[in-house]
Amino acid sequence: MYFSTLDYVVFALYGAVIIGLGLWVSREKDGHEKNTSDYFLAGKSLPWWAVGASLIASNISAEQFIGMSGSGFRVGLAIASYEWMAAITLLVIAYFFLPIYLEKGIFTMPQFLEKRYDSRVRTLLAVFWLLVYVFINLTSVLYLGALALEGIMGVPLWTGIFCLALFSAVYSIYGGLKAVAFTDVVQVVVLVGGGLLTTYLALDAYGAGSGFLAGFMKLINEVPGHFNMILFPGELTYPEIEAGQTVMKDAYQLLPGLGVLLGGMWVANLFYWGCNQYIIQRALAAKSIKEAQRGLAFAGYLKLLLPLIVVIPGIVAYALNAPIERGDQAYPWLLATYVGPGLRGLAFAALAAAIVSSLASMMNSTATIFTMDLYKNLIDKEASERKLVKVGRIVGMVAIIIGALLAPQLSALDQAFQYIQEYTGFISPGVLAIFMLGLFWKKATPNAALFTALLSIPMSAGMKILAPAVPFINRMGYVFVLSVLLIVVISLIEGKGKDHEKGVDLASSRAESDSVFNGLAFGILGITAALYLIFW
Repeated sequence: MYFSTLDYVVFALYGAVIIGLGLWVSREKDGHEKNTSDYFLAGKSLPWWAVGASLIASNISAEQFIGMSGSGFRVGLAIASYEWMAAITLLVIAYFFLPIYLEKGIFTMPQFLEKRYDSRVRTLLAVFWLLVYVFINLTSVLYLGALALEGIMGVPLWTGIFCLALFSAVYSIYGGLKAVAFTDVVQVVVLVGGGLLTTYLALDAYGAGSGFLAGFMKLINEVPGHFNMILFPGELTYPEIEAGQTVMKDAYQLLPGLGVLLGGMWVANLFYWGCNQYIIQRALAAKSIKEAQRGLAFAGYLKLLLPLIVVIPGIVAYALNAPIERGDQAYPWLLATYVGPGLRGLAFAALAAAIVSSLASMMNSTATIFTMDLYKNLIDKEASERKLVKVGRIVGMVAIIIGALLAPQLSALDQAFQYIQEYTGFISPGVLAIFMLGLFWKKATPNAALFTALLSIPMSAGMKILAPAVPFINRMGYVFVLSVLLIVVISLIEGKGKDHEKGVDLASSRAESDSVFNGLAFGILGITAALYLIFW
């Protein structure tokens, strides 16, 4: 794809602004040296708009721009359930989870597990998260980002992986969460603006120059099967390449009808938004509970908007019969074909913003968990603040190097977004059960949590082997129910029906009602309900 001089200037300006801003907000006053609160929690100083923007920038990456567009190409708007249901999930987290987390004064999710259960549960879950961040999240984002660079600019895969890793590391490893969060504000503006630009140009082209709205209505009329939010068995099939052969797959296996609304999707969302370090870390860094809750509501509105940016382009590529072999090639193809010189730099900067912000967040959270939950807790309990910050920086660098080395191994996948969801789903049901009962059931015991954590992956793997025909979202729901039952049974037998001494006192952690947050929440609920009614 041809890049004009203006495109390169726009992209270079974006890169300079991000690095410059990251280094500027990382500076310290004379005589002050970064401590762990500064580095890992931004000194607990983030306002609501920074919390919300950073949440979305951390969440939206090549996984969405490339992976979700690929799923939009294959299965249509139904994949938007991940975004629209996430908006409601954010409200649940803000109202029920956050007050408890903030009242406990924690740095990390594993730290909460020690306060509620014991150190064994903390250590085991810390190891789980590190494995997921390094071997699934960092790896997949680097691969999908490099795939985009290859498809759009012809940059070799290895070169793209190296450049993305280096770019994200330059400011985030030095500056910590504060640098990540405030650069994320710029990243969100760029990714939303550039993403909307790409969608507008694609729909305008599809509508033969008759405008965005006309193109969108034409799209709905000509590919109506791609605008069904609730899928049923056999309703929609798509081709997928497996071992060099084209195989027809049933979209129901990815998004099993009402099971999306009532089942396993809630497990995926509650785990991701409520128990995930690199997401919750932003809320933990807020100035107050009100700022944190308003930040999550702001993020919820952005989630409602995102399918227009990351799903619709994939559907447009499908309607245009894009000459691609894999779904994940849809967005790069669309960008190369329909975004003209002078605008490509901005559109590509949007994609880069999504990738880099997510990588920076994952590096910071990996460093936080290793440093605070493993190093300080098990290796050097007397480590100075300076040493802990140094360890965090080293761990962040090691994590991105490992991710870069592994990223090319994902090249055989057709829809990387679904790969990420399924294999994250091997641990999410058990972990969510441990958190949910730890938060809201005083009788849950440490041994019950530990036993369930150890069985989380075996139960998920066993369910996949024994019931391969069951959609993975439904399998997550079943494993979650089994995990809850396991914790309940063991806790009741062990504790003889008594409350555990570390049970959470919900009354003491309940936040005061905030009229602004309540108003924003009702708006999200109303818009989400309307979207599902329209595209049912």
